[in-house]
Amino acid sequence: MTTTETETVTLTIDGIEVTAPKGEILIRTCERLGIIVPRFCDHPLLEPAGACRQCLVEVEMGGRPMPKPQASCTMTVADGMVVKTQHTSPVADKAQQGVMELLLINHPLDCPICDKGGECPLQNQAMSTGRTDSRFVETKRTFPKPLPISSQVLLDRERCVLCQRCTRFSDEIAGDPFIDLLERGANQQIGTAEDKPFQSYFSGNTIQICPVGALTSAAYRFRSRPFDLKSTPSVCEHCSSGCASRTDTRRGQVMRKLAGNDPEVNEEWLCDKGRFAFRYLGAKQRITRPLLRDESGQLVEVSWTEALRVAAEGLLAARGNRGIGVLAGGRLTREDAYAYAKFARVAAGTHDVDFRARPHSAEELAFLQTQLTPTVTFAAVEAAPSVLTVGMDLEEESGILFLRVRKAVRKHGQRVFTLGQWSTPGVEKTHATLIKSVPGAEASVLRELSVGGELVDALSATGSVILVGDRAAEVPGLHSAVAELATRTGAQVAWVPRRAGDRGALEVGAVPTLLPGGRPVTDAAARAEVERAWGVTLSAEPGRSTDEILAAAASGALSGLVVGGVDPHDLADPAAALAGLANVGFLVSLEIMTSAVTELADVVLPVAPDAHRAGTYVNWEGRHRPFAPSLDGGGVLPDCRVLDTLAVEMDVDLFTQTPSAAAGDLDRLGPYTGTFTAPTERPGSTPRPAQVGSAVLATWRQLLDDGALQVDEPALAGTARAPRVRANAATAERLGLTEGGQASVATDRGAITLPVELADLPDGVVWLPAHSPGSQVRSTLGVGHGALVRVTAG
Repeated sequence: MTTTETETVTLTIDGIEVTAPKGEILIRTCERLGIIVPRFCDHPLLEPAGACRQCLVEVEMGGRPMPKPQASCTMTVADGMVVKTQHTSPVADKAQQGVMELLLINHPLDCPICDKGGECPLQNQAMSTGRTDSRFVETKRTFPKPLPISSQVLLDRERCVLCQRCTRFSDEIAGDPFIDLLERGANQQIGTAEDKPFQSYFSGNTIQICPVGALTSAAYRFRSRPFDLKSTPSVCEHCSSGCASRTDTRRGQVMRKLAGNDPEVNEEWLCDKGRFAFRYLGAKQRITRPLLRDESGQLVEVSWTEALRVAAEGLLAARGNRGIGVLAGGRLTREDAYAYAKFARVAAGTHDVDFRARPHSAEELAFLQTQLTPTVTFAAVEAAPSVLTVGMDLEEESGILFLRVRKAVRKHGQRVFTLGQWSTPGVEKTHATLIKSVPGAEASVLRELSVGGELVDALSATGSVILVGDRAAEVPGLHSAVAELATRTGAQVAWVPRRAGDRGALEVGAVPTLLPGGRPVTDAAARAEVERAWGVTLSAEPGRSTDEILAAAASGALSGLVVGGVDPHDLADPAAALAGLANVGFLVSLEIMTSAVTELADVVLPVAPDAHRAGTYVNWEGRHRPFAPSLDGGGVLPDCRVLDTLAVEMDVDLFTQTPSAAAGDLDRLGPYTGTFTAPTERPGSTPRPAQVGSAVLATWRQLLDDGALQVDEPALAGTARAPRVRANAATAERLGLTEGGQASVATDRGAITLPVELADLPDGVVWLPAHSPGSQVRSTLGVGHGALVRVTAG
């Protein structure tokens, strides 16, 4: 018997002979033939359950019929099997009609008001598979409705057909088994424990996969009908995964977002941030008209013509004085980021441009140069025998990648290691081995562990992956330690930034050391290629980083700034950043909403959010994710067009008037074909809690926090994890803290007071969320990850 014969079987379905992979679920084989068997509980990404029984078919084995119809969603194919679906078997047809009649006994006839009406599998299958009349004459069962199982997800229990899709998704995919089947028999229903709400970062997926409208969204409920919506394929703007999504609009407003089906990226899932955080489009903070600061110091609405004229005059004067810096931010598409990179070199005449609107380092920039040709994909991470995460919490910072790792752990026992401070929910749900480190000492810990032992052995397996997040930039020597470990083990390294636009901005040269395509500013031949394409002469001296640009602005070494999508409170020292913005001679802000930058700007130019613009995100894999606008312009323009028009006012042309024009101009340059050296930096000193009442601070952002694009989403905010001061039992005892009591974490700049929760952190370490309500770490304390702080009870 050949290998091929052992891996496939031959069976007959509705008279058609078919060869199928051994172990394939029967309902999938039917689908490949174009034979649709009705179902409710079945979902290709969930384990078979056989809960609804709607997919019954007649099966013969060895020439003998099985005694009763079988659920095709749980039965695997076998050699010689003969299957008859409802299309060829009166027995299967009658069985399916009977199941449908049973399901409709207590199901309400409220299709006209149900959110699922018009896109409901139960509606469709009741028409195709159900009886034409009903024998049920009793009163249908009812429940009080809706039942809020979280602030975001509402349950209408009488609609539920107990398919268990929601409970299986939560348990299998997300690892959040807060929603479950309660009671037994006729009283069985979906619900949650009274003291455990459905607090999941992925709860919205249960709404989308619910086949009957039992689970509804608090944000969308009763707002529209499916047939009134205009649907547009889109790409999520909230992280670097680049998830496929669908934006549904009505009368110029976004009504909802759904997950798109993209097996190579997000499969069929979205995190709740990507699904629900779109109300900012209509927030009162939105800017839709240009603003100009008048003689009284107030920002007033003006025409685009006047705003661009004043902006150009101010920037020309600043360029002729001490120069201009350009801060691009991380919310930009590839095309918009390219416009900033080109504006800096052509219109501003400088390499002082940086997209890193967060703590960063020179070592990180050297590391990012080695990541310009990414080799790791979602599929590679899923297939990897071992994964190490460094400087990131997967669930908090890259939710869809977290789901892929969970899937790999469940499917083939992937080993996961996390270099961090405590067993966060994401660490626990991936069954990761925590490599515990005092904040700031991660590089030393990694080097010590990499000498030999379990981690090195695991990563030496072919296909292993090291995932590196933005937080690694806050630890001196950590990128170098990762490079050394990768060299020693052969593991592949992948950079996973938190923001959607970061990788695209890196590729197009929105950094002080690189030109488009990754060409080093210091490489004469590479620089000459860009000079010929752009018709300018470029300096061979690299520019300044974000922090250095703002410091130069504060000291008077720069006369002007162009800032797009930068929140000073995300930077290493917000006070210093605000000083730079306040002290610079002339400030132009390109923004979606009012911010700390627009409050100080001389000219504010409104730019288009994703719903109003086209463009391309480059996700962490390096995969291009193009999207089209879901709504018309709404009076705002994409950054690339605003910058192109502003440059024309400054007597230069960027050729970036549209996203497609910007993309064409960029693509003509092509990639850089040279090589980069790996970063080399040794670990710095790590603060130790030597004095009484002190501790080392660990901090990073949570997925749902005070981010600017999460405004006006109270239901989404209700599912965020509550901010807490975390410490281990020994540290809490030394500092006089008690679980549930209050703790104050302070520096000379300010203090943050939150409830205490015990966790498995290293001795002498406390953890705070970086940007959550009541815990704005950098703005309040003026320090970040690895700093020494004072901690007191109360």
